[in-house]
Amino acid sequence: MSRNLRMPLGSSPTAEPRATVTAVVALGANLGDREATLENALAELRRLPLVDEVTASTPIESVALTLEGPDESQPAYLNAVALVRTRLAPSVLLGMLHAIEARHGRERREKWGARTLDLDLIAYGDVVSEDERLQLPHPRAAERDFVLAPWLEVDPDAVLPGRGRVADLLAALRGEGA
Repeated sequence: MSRNLRMPLGSSPTAEPRATVTAVVALGANLGDREATLENALAELRRLPLVDEVTASTPIESVALTLEGPDESQPAYLNAVALVRTRLAPSVLLGMLHAIEARHGRERREKWGARTLDLDLIAYGDVVSEDERLQLPHPRAAERDFVLAPWLEVDPDAVLPGRGRVADLLAALRGEGA
């Protein structure tokens, strides 16, 4: 008895597996037990299918950013960056990041509002995408000390695609000579 197996469009039973890519994920939380939330989110990242390795920076604290700019009256953020070695497609990884956020009570009521967990896909290898659903690299990554500094900790040779070396971007942001 034969069975008719349906394969997704563009795939075949002998398709080569997707190559492993390093994705850069920024983590942030400013509500609840921030440290436990980041630890749990990292554990969930490590359990994702087709993820081989997750290397995380030391968490740092930063002032909350709102649409009006830095706001010290808001709860401070705890931020980290994780390098995720994965074979997941970038759009699939982004969907899984959103699912992890939702499991941690993330509500998307206010742009740049307080949150229990924020997971941003900063870069995916050297992929560049201007699709509104998946902008790569993250359009504001080069402006964020709380992304660049932890990223540099876990990858001193990091490069933000299309923008340059992370060390140079961070030095420029801080007003230091490169």
